[in-house]
Amino acid sequence: MTSETLQPQQSWDADRYQSQHSFVWQYGAALIDLLNPQPGEHILDLGCGTGQLTNTLAETGATVSGIDANANMINAAQRQYPQLSFAVADACNFQVDYPVDSIFSNAVLHWVKPPERAVQAVARALNPGGKFVAEFGGKGNVQKIVGAVETVRQQGNLSPWYFPSISEYAQLLERHGLEVTFVALIDRPTPLDDGDRGLANWLKMFGSQLLAGLSPNDTETVLRRVEAHLRPQMYDGHQWTADYRRLRVVAVKQTH
Repeated sequence: MTSETLQPQQSWDADRYQSQHSFVWQYGAALIDLLNPQPGEHILDLGCGTGQLTNTLAETGATVSGIDANANMINAAQRQYPQLSFAVADACNFQVDYPVDSIFSNAVLHWVKPPERAVQAVARALNPGGKFVAEFGGKGNVQKIVGAVETVRQQGNLSPWYFPSISEYAQLLERHGLEVTFVALIDRPTPLDDGDRGLANWLKMFGSQLLAGLSPNDTETVLRRVEAHLRPQMYDGHQWTADYRRLRVVAVKQTH
């Protein structure tokens, strides 16, 4: 699940994810400072993808396991980090053998619907006083990209994602006994790899549902038109930059 791995309709190429879209987990490294993992703590990486951040957490001396809804991601993670524990599980209904001290989640929860079920699963899995630290797409994330695809396709409501506002997500957490201690909505323009094809490759990897129902030829036509629409704003002649906005949150499970 890290990264962008939760919708059953979304297919994932674990090798391409790791080699061409490594920004997903590299940006997540800063989130570890908010988690402040301690030796001996039990931590669950919710949506671990190919396991890089799970391993980074384990290097602090914490006991860390990773879950992801995508078997390809889990297989890749287990091959790279055989000393760690990984399992296929869904963010909406995962269970733990015993409550954990912290749950960490990077670039996952915007894929999870309904979001309330994921929050309920998180709350169940945490020890009282346990910490939930997450970052994922927030309100306005990739709004220009989605808008361009909808304009070109002359269709609305194509986005498969959940991008909440600060207040919307904070209220959701608090309804389920998680007290929000920090929350921020951060503009984070994100450079895309692959030069002139960076936007098209991003859409194929993460936005395939925006292109659903199109033949291969029509897909390429739409991609070219979307590129033409966005090139003046998002391409500097060498690299595309996606209009990312991230919601970053820390919450603690209440003890009463």
